[in-house]
Amino acid sequence: MGNEERKSKFKEKNEVLDAATIQRALTRIAHEILERNKGASNLCLVGIRTRGIFLAHRIAQKIKEIEGIEIPVGELDITFYRDDLSNLLQPEVYKTEIPFDINQKDIVLVDDVLFTGRTTRAAMDALIDFGRPATIQLAVLIDRGHRELPLRPDYVGKNIPTSKKEEIKVYLKEVDEKDSVVIGEVNLK
Repeated sequence: MGNEERKSKFKEKNEVLDAATIQRALTRIAHEILERNKGASNLCLVGIRTRGIFLAHRIAQKIKEIEGIEIPVGELDITFYRDDLSNLLQPEVYKTEIPFDINQKDIVLVDDVLFTGRTTRAAMDALIDFGRPATIQLAVLIDRGHRELPLRPDYVGKNIPTSKKEEIKVYLKEVDEKDSVVIGEVNLK
């Protein structure tokens, strides 16, 4: 089932984060990143396509407001690192842009939802092809559980336990014209 068909079968149950709550979560994440890394001098953010990129830019802006330091932000496409690539008929490939040296930097990978951990694993594999960071940390807006790999985020906007049949949809104004996180189900009938 393609993404468009899946979207059309998604039935929203309720909104779990609104625009203001998302902004507060990102502000908290920015403060936590700064506290853990003792400032922003060695930090770089890398957003995982698609919504992770916009979240990374928002966190970078919050860090600039707090510390007065502009930190580099990269964009990572993980398509060729996915463990289900052979199952995809025509994978959509986008450009990865990491216009800075990641060697010995503290890299914070940013994504919208952490579920099984497979996207994060693919992102780490892709990132390592660009160099050897001092650390790789993970920031997610939503952690919904159901891990299949031994991964744990360093920074979480909100933990939202879900059942396997539920889904989380993150809407961001940059691509969806609104900021919202909703929980719902996909009806496959």
